[in-house]
Amino acid sequence: MKVLLLAGLGALFFAYYWDDNFDPASLQGARVLLTGASVGVGEELAYHYARLGSHLVLTAHTEALLQKVNFLSYVQLTSLALPSLTDSKGSLVVVSSLLGRVPTSFSSPYSAAKFALNSFFGSLRRELDVQDVHVAITMCVLGLRDRASAAEGVRGVTRAKAAPGPKAALAVIRGGATRASGVFYPWRFHLLCLLRGWMPQPRAWFIRQELNITTPAAA
Repeated sequence: MKVLLLAGLGALFFAYYWDDNFDPASLQGARVLLTGASVGVGEELAYHYARLGSHLVLTAHTEALLQKVNFLSYVQLTSLALPSLTDSKGSLVVVSSLLGRVPTSFSSPYSAAKFALNSFFGSLRRELDVQDVHVAITMCVLGLRDRASAAEGVRGVTRAKAAPGPKAALAVIRGGATRASGVFYPWRFHLLCLLRGWMPQPRAWFIRQELNITTPAAA
């Protein structure tokens, strides 16, 4: 019975992630404003969109600046772009993080900014729906990026491995092009977010499985 249940759940997740009617030709000539295009997933997104024939406007930032304006910059850019997006029935694709859905140790400031990001765009999506404004919002829940600064930030703390940047970027593009409400990469992050609802206060021993820390020795 358990085997059948797991197989059924696996089939549902497979259908959810792959039956998205993604047509690469739909991005030919599309106008894309891409922030954070100098490094990481943003850089990979720029490469993918260019290959697909999209017209790009690129912006960049330093890592230090990003940490200071992580949340506020999203809000300001969205406010400025929303009138144009409303007229064109466009899309907002927001690159967030698993830490914006599932809090973890040693990441309080970053996690707080990402939780705020998810709350803001979740509320905005509802406001647009009730006003019949056809602007899609795709929230992307990504893991660690496979670049030096991301790995260095958690070196010696977590056992989690970085996800490949090009594949993560392609998952973001697919989600945005199909106007999906959410993208999870790797896909197992969706399961983690569901488990978060079932186990809001996980035991300390469970959390330590992803961390390179040990419990203090007994006196």
